[in-house]
Amino acid sequence: MPTQKAQKRGAVTRQQLPPEQRGALLRTLKARFENNVHRHQGVQWTAVQARLEANPEKLWSLHEMERTGGEPDVVGHDTKTGEYVFYDCSAESPKGRRSVCYDREALDARKEHKPKTSATDMAGRHGD
Repeated sequence: MPTQKAQKRGAVTRQQLPPEQRGALLRTLKARFENNVHRHQGVQWTAVQARLEANPEKLWSLHEMERTGGEPDVVGHDTKTGEYVFYDCSAESPKGRRSVCYDREALDARKEHKPKTSATDMAGRHGD
């Protein structure tokens, strides 16, 4: 849980974005949603937005994906849970997410051309 001091400064925390960043992210996601309707036929943006606003930790994860050069977009809807499925739909892997091993075990096993990190370590740092 963020400290009161961090909340007062409007600092980005692991769980919530400040209102101005939240609004900017939602505008970006909406524009991408509207420009790529073939990815989510039958899904309404208002329903996606309501679900995201009710789950600020999901917005945090999408913000991290966007911040690191990704292009998150809705690609599905789980009718049983009501959750919307997002994938990174960028044309190629963002620069900061290239040349990584899947997990720590694979990273430790690399002898030559060893990447700096693993995908599971990156996800842990982003809170996913």
